[in-house]
Amino acid sequence: MTMKLFLHGIKTFIWRERSRESAALIRYSIWFLRLMYVLGRDLIQGQLALRASSLSYTTLLSLVPLLAVSFSVLHAFGVYNMLEPLLLQFLEPLGPKGAEVGEKIISFVSNVRVGVLGSVGLAVLFYTVISLVNKIEKSFNFTWRVEENRSLGRRFSDYLSVILVGPVLMFSAIGLSASLMSNSVVQQLLTIEPFGTALYIAGKIIPNLLIVLAFSFIYVFIPNTKVKIVAAVGGALFATILWQIAGWAFASFIASSTKYAAIYSSFAILITFLIWLYLNWLIVLIGAQTAYYIQNPGSIREEHVAEEMSEELKEKLALLIMTLIAEHHYYRKPHWNMEQLAQTLGVAENRVQDLLQILEKEQLIIASADQPPAWIPARDTDTISLDEVVFAVRRAGDRGEKIIPETAAIHRVEKLVRAVDRLLKRCLSAKNVKELAVGVRYKGNDDTSENPE
Repeated sequence: MTMKLFLHGIKTFIWRERSRESAALIRYSIWFLRLMYVLGRDLIQGQLALRASSLSYTTLLSLVPLLAVSFSVLHAFGVYNMLEPLLLQFLEPLGPKGAEVGEKIISFVSNVRVGVLGSVGLAVLFYTVISLVNKIEKSFNFTWRVEENRSLGRRFSDYLSVILVGPVLMFSAIGLSASLMSNSVVQQLLTIEPFGTALYIAGKIIPNLLIVLAFSFIYVFIPNTKVKIVAAVGGALFATILWQIAGWAFASFIASSTKYAAIYSSFAILITFLIWLYLNWLIVLIGAQTAYYIQNPGSIREEHVAEEMSEELKEKLALLIMTLIAEHHYYRKPHWNMEQLAQTLGVAENRVQDLLQILEKEQLIIASADQPPAWIPARDTDTISLDEVVFAVRRAGDRGEKIIPETAAIHRVEKLVRAVDRLLKRCLSAKNVKELAVGVRYKGNDDTSENPE
């Protein structure tokens, strides 16, 4: 009982409304505590853990093909010898057995000859790798509340850029830092204080900065949505800290797990490798979730909000979206994109995206060819009546469900509902989107209007 009251007190303290004049340190501290609360809640719900498990299994099947493709690309750029040290660093928390696993993986990769696989074998190799990245994208889209994956054409081009260009940039950065540290001038500076201490600290910081760079890269390019650099870096920093803590904790666990080795014998290293792989994917997804909350601070709420909105709220948001789009189009202002609309309305991007798709399907708005696409009216706004917007949302939410069995009472109710819909349609059809956009005021049920002063 005491613990329950203690937790309730903490929760009340975190979510209590505070004055905007509060000190910046207090505001950021409370925001961080709220972020930790919602991340913990997301973990308890289990979806992140489930997706991390799925990615661990897929990675185990695709690890050798993925490294083989990266090995071939790095070999072409003359930096293939850096693959083994990086892999061994990743497996370092596994202890002495980690080096053995790394050597085995490198041995498998070295025996793969991409040049002699033939066209079919090469296609299967790339398909395996692209399937892994596709599953990673789906998991990232889940954290970003994005329902649609990339199109087939974009999937092929974007995935190949991540698979081929990503390793080259990463290993080039590692090679550059290694070359600088081995430079004769740098070696001489190491003997001079305070340059020696500064370079020693830099040598400890640079590897972590490279990890942050790698996390930021995948957080920006993998999700099928526009991710801000600030949000990606924030999520990457948090994921890097978690990764370092997890590596230290896992290494301590391995050092004291002789009983597991005695029980599982030669399978012990495989089990520990799977656990470490799972922890890494879980950390990656937590970082992606953190980046989402940084970019969408309005999603940090006390309790879990159902993904489905009420039909009334959907209709209201659809009218607001149409009004904003029409207003900028009428006054020749820059057109809205999805992210700007979501921020202005204070609504999650996936909900705005759903409504934009509904309005586009009903040919009320169209997307420009820009990246990200901007939205403009599909026709003159004075020809788009308000009932078209409202009933477009209603039709999208209608799944064709019927009440069975049919009775006389049900028919009377349906007759009443149809009469209400006719009255609503008659009222809304007399008004158009342009009138909302230019600020026309309506007087009650009277159709007359006047321009604002």
